[in-house]
Amino acid sequence: MSTAPIWKKNATPESLMARAANTAISLLGIRITEIGPDYLRASMPVDHRHVQPWRVLHGGVSVAVSETLGSVGAYMAVPEGFHVVGIEINANHLASVPEGQEVTAECRPLHTGRSTQVWQTEIRRADGRLACISRITCAVLAD
Repeated sequence: MSTAPIWKKNATPESLMARAANTAISLLGIRITEIGPDYLRASMPVDHRHVQPWRVLHGGVSVAVSETLGSVGAYMAVPEGFHVVGIEINANHLASVPEGQEVTAECRPLHTGRSTQVWQTEIRRADGRLACISRITCAVLAD
């Protein structure tokens, strides 16, 4: 993929986090930390809000991280006058993440078409091991 920025809307991590106030994003402590030319990065602590009864990261929370980054990326990659909606998401959970760690996530587009976009997110444990890989498909709709 090209290193030229793909974004059609201007945003900063701070402006995105301000918009996410009082949403599931802020409730889960997901923090968008970087906007690169063709990727988004985020981090999230793994605490009591994020674990299953066995005290490891709940797979549904990993999917929430992936949906957040993919949806934000897709929205930023469409021109003004358009928005996106998620229409499918899948995830493969590859390694557990114990409570008390922090995960990092990086999301990149696989396809940015006029009617659909596909974004892939890799979520990694503190030791760098891949914990989850997820793909979201978004429909592009006129406002």
